[in-house]
Amino acid sequence: MTDNRIRSIAIVGGGTAGWMTASALAKVLGRDYAKITLVESDAIGTVGVGEATIPQINIFNRMLGISENDFVRRTKGSFKLGIQFVDWGRKGHTYFHPFGKYGVDMEGVSFHAYWQRLYQDGLAPWIDEYSIQAKAAEFGKFMRPIDAGNSPLSQISYAFHFDAGLYALFLREYAEAAGVTRREGKITRVLQHGESGFIEAVELEDGGRIEADLFIDCSGFHGLLIEGALKSGYVDWSKYLPANRAMAVPCSGVEDITPYTRSTARDAGWQWRIPLQHRIGNGYVYCSDFISDEAVRETLLANLDGEPLAEPRIIKFTTGHRKRHWVKNCVAIGLASGFMEPLESTSIWMIQSGIARLLSNFPDRSFNPVDIDRYNRVITTETEEIRDFLVLHYKATERTDTPFWDYCRNMEVPDRLAEKIAVFENSGRCFRENEELFNDTSWFAVMTGQLMKPRTFDPVAQLLSLEETQSRLHQIQTAVTNSAEYMPKHRDFIRENCAA
Repeated sequence: MTDNRIRSIAIVGGGTAGWMTASALAKVLGRDYAKITLVESDAIGTVGVGEATIPQINIFNRMLGISENDFVRRTKGSFKLGIQFVDWGRKGHTYFHPFGKYGVDMEGVSFHAYWQRLYQDGLAPWIDEYSIQAKAAEFGKFMRPIDAGNSPLSQISYAFHFDAGLYALFLREYAEAAGVTRREGKITRVLQHGESGFIEAVELEDGGRIEADLFIDCSGFHGLLIEGALKSGYVDWSKYLPANRAMAVPCSGVEDITPYTRSTARDAGWQWRIPLQHRIGNGYVYCSDFISDEAVRETLLANLDGEPLAEPRIIKFTTGHRKRHWVKNCVAIGLASGFMEPLESTSIWMIQSGIARLLSNFPDRSFNPVDIDRYNRVITTETEEIRDFLVLHYKATERTDTPFWDYCRNMEVPDRLAEKIAVFENSGRCFRENEELFNDTSWFAVMTGQLMKPRTFDPVAQLLSLEETQSRLHQIQTAVTNSAEYMPKHRDFIRENCAA
């Protein structure tokens, strides 16, 4: 058989997407499979605000063999147990979207159902009392899970906050040590085959030329290859996710580093707060149709924990995705592939997912359309499922105080989301569809947190008697509270294990 494997790979663009891609390909393919070159220009900045993650990043770092303590130390990071949402369902109301499950499923029935049965009759406290992540976040505690049998301490799920620029530098060292070649320079021309349209090479400002079999576009919003050269097209989701700008600014930190991200709803969007060891990342995601940049700046600067460390900067975007993420011999990863606002910290996950799915559909030089079509279908489906989860946060609100929230509350939503909302409003049931990123716990946390009220509870929650249900939930609540109290303070855990 003819050896038709990919011999050379060019990654266009650095930043988080570029260096995650380079590191993963170098690790999985090894030094001898294909030559990997990454081209980036120091003159071109990166977005650099993707500082909050979800637990799946642990899989990526473990795959690379990275020491977690070294990773957190080098990126001046902290730990994340979930997201606190302030003023979303209504002004003055706060809820927590935790990583990990609530309680314990019993008799084959979800814990959510048993809790709803009691809560509707005033016989149970708020759902956070049954989540080790939520209680630890409330107490400012953190530790990694330990082998403690069926204790909640065995099931602590977590992610990270980190400086995305430092993470890119960290991975650059890793990738270069694994054989990746970095080429400094700005691309001035993309050369394509006259008949097939396949990309043959990119030319640099200094006259240099990089040829490759496979090109990976990590050039950010611009999509230098996937859009600039290959004209993929773009699917605009602004009618569902109307925010089109973010204003970001870091500020000085505080002694107590909270082990969670905070999202506070504002008049025309929301503000993020991401605590790192050396500073706090802040930003206001908003729709410019409903508020001026100056009003956003005023609100953002008035709601910082410390002194601003830079001038606020504006990032403009359009939520959506490329019509095709893989065209001919080019695959778009990260912002070049599409963008959804960072409400649930999915940006770095989408990089990770794109890399994983590329590796599982890795081509040879024939670039069979079957592999390309499957990749595009799977990535598009995953993106749509995440979109629906984000839209839920805006749609399910009681807020009527500004035109922005009036628009969100009254907007039409995608059919799959409309069905999920209808099912929950009827019986409080939540389902994870196929392989979608967010599970039933996440859907339940947000639907309940956004003050949606089902007409009744799942009838199979009556498998246990009322007395038995109360007893079991009380035991779980006690175990969760005791476990959270046992954990060390978040700042102390960092100081003892991974201080920058």
